[in-house]
Amino acid sequence: MGRQTAPAESRQLSAGETAEDARTHILDAAEALFENEGYRAASVRAITAKAGVNLAAINYYFGNKEALLEAVCHRRLGPLNEARLRKLKEIRAEARRRGRKVELQPVLRAFMAPALMLKESGGSAAGFPALFGRALADPDDTVQRVIFKMMKPVHQLMLEMMGDALPGVSREEVFWRYQFVIGAMARATRVYKNPGFKGAGLEDPGPEGGVNTLIDRLVSFTLAGAQAAPGMNIKCKKNSAPESK
Repeated sequence: MGRQTAPAESRQLSAGETAEDARTHILDAAEALFENEGYRAASVRAITAKAGVNLAAINYYFGNKEALLEAVCHRRLGPLNEARLRKLKEIRAEARRRGRKVELQPVLRAFMAPALMLKESGGSAAGFPALFGRALADPDDTVQRVIFKMMKPVHQLMLEMMGDALPGVSREEVFWRYQFVIGAMARATRVYKNPGFKGAGLEDPGPEGGVNTLIDRLVSFTLAGAQAAPGMNIKCKKNSAPESK
C-alpha cells in the first residue's frame, strides 16, 4: 500500500510549523499519556486531543497505536542505547588492551547513568525513564515487549560483560543479577524528582548533590549485590516458630 493522503480535517499548521512539528506534537502527547495513564488507558482520541490534531493523524503519520508507541520508544531509546553501547565497548576495549578482566563498577555505571541523566535533562524527554519503570510493573506487556526488543543489543552486551566481570558465577545467576540491576534502576528513575513520593520518608525525592549522588548510590548498591558470592542465600530457620504440640 502507498502512503495515505493527509487527513482532510487535520488541524491547520501555524505559520512556520511543518508536518514534522505536528508529528513531534503527537509523540510528545503520546509519551506523556503513556507515562501517566499507561499504554492501554491512553486512547487515540486523548492523544490526538492533547496534540491538537485530528483523529486520522495518528494513522497518517504512524499507521496505528502500537507503531506510535514504537516511535515514542525509539526517539528516546535510540540515543540512550547508542551512548550505552559506545561506553560499554570502550570499557571492554580498554580492559583487553591492558590484558585485564572487565571491572563491573564502570559497566553498571555505563548502563544506568544515561537513564538517570535523561530524567535530569528536563523537557519532554525527562518523563521517558518513568514510562520504562511503569512498563516493568504493568500487567499489559505491550510497552515492555517493544522496549526489550529495542534494548536487545544492550542486554546481550551487558550479560556478556557482567559474565566476564564475574568469573565463577553461572550464566543463570548472571542473568538474574542483571534483572535485579534493571529493577533497581527502573525504580530509581520512577522515584527521582517524582512529587508523588513527597512525604514517603523524604521531603524531596531528589538527594542532596543531585543526580550524580543518586547514580553513585545506585551503582554502589547494585555492585554489592552483583558481586555477592554465589550461594550466599539467607535461609530461614525451620524452628523459627514454636511447634504446636
